[in-house]
Amino acid sequence: MSTATHTILAVGDLVLDEEEVGHYFDFTREIIQAADLAIAQIEVPHTTSTECASVDVPAPPAPVQGVAEIARAGFTVATLAGNHIYDCGPQGIADTIGLAAAAGIRTTGAGEHLEAAKRPVISQLGAFRVGLLNYNCVGPRESWATSKKAGSAFVKVLTHYELDSANPGGPPSVYSFPEPASLEAFTADIRALAAEVDVVIVALHKGIVHLPADIAAYETQLAHAAIDNGAHAVIGHHAHIMRGIEFYRGAPVFHGLGNFVTVTKALNVSSDNSPERLAWAKRRKKLFGFESDPSMPNYAFHPESRNTAMALLELDENGAISASFIPCWIDHSAAPRPLTDEAAAAPVLAYVESISREAGFDTQFVWDKDRVRASPPARPAQ
Repeated sequence: MSTATHTILAVGDLVLDEEEVGHYFDFTREIIQAADLAIAQIEVPHTTSTECASVDVPAPPAPVQGVAEIARAGFTVATLAGNHIYDCGPQGIADTIGLAAAAGIRTTGAGEHLEAAKRPVISQLGAFRVGLLNYNCVGPRESWATSKKAGSAFVKVLTHYELDSANPGGPPSVYSFPEPASLEAFTADIRALAAEVDVVIVALHKGIVHLPADIAAYETQLAHAAIDNGAHAVIGHHAHIMRGIEFYRGAPVFHGLGNFVTVTKALNVSSDNSPERLAWAKRRKKLFGFESDPSMPNYAFHPESRNTAMALLELDENGAISASFIPCWIDHSAAPRPLTDEAAAAPVLAYVESISREAGFDTQFVWDKDRVRASPPARPAQ
């Protein structure tokens, strides 16, 4: 039986590229509002700016009224560090932060310069101070903040390709790892925050998009480094599909929470889009081997991404953290629906367990009333 005194809820990516988006939260609103602290990942800028600052595949700016709907859903904190937050330049970031503040949402992960982007959100939950940091680990580097440029907080990740067989042009082995100076800056931020608060949560925008189960080497390296330097939990997003759940030194790592409300026609090959977005939509099929459901024109993502979850971190009276999640299914309208009945939740639970095992994690999952409790494997008796 849970002795939780405070509950922190976190979800994956929000892309609200429609004029009316409030109804997408109708099934989850009550659960979100019941949390003491609810954290969302805002994936794209909410702005009226027409600037295009991206050198990658630019996301269209989301309507400004969407931020108020995020607040009405119950979210009080938003992470912003990501590969699209700078797509509309400094104005897009400033507008998103301003709209969030006006709606009562505190933000971290992006700002007018690097110092602002790295500034944590600190919340008081009863006797406990909870700090949240957020970093973009996927680039593009043009989206990164500097001392004099707006952008996101970041960790620079290096990728090395090694041909391990006598087949020039053949598939290489891929090695990824955080750049040492960037890693040291990252861990120094965590240590500094850990000295100020009781609980540290680190949110990472990371992972290989659209590939089921795959976790790159740098992802576990960064998550473990965060915990080694004082983090009590790590949450991930960006890949638009769920990743497994790991425990490291007793601390939960949600490697990827997948999509939550992600509605956009920007990746629909039949829509009126820029050449860059259309080219990417076509290339995704070759790279990742899937086609989106044509009957869901506002949800052009991997079929398995409809499995998703709301992560829960529960603090007990001593400040100890337990982890759980509420399985959700993204319905045909692209709205996440919580599955709080054990039988209904079983397929999503099986999916999470499967991708966790495939990633090499021995996390234990147990259904408990209306959620799935996650824990490290029990140690054998001595």
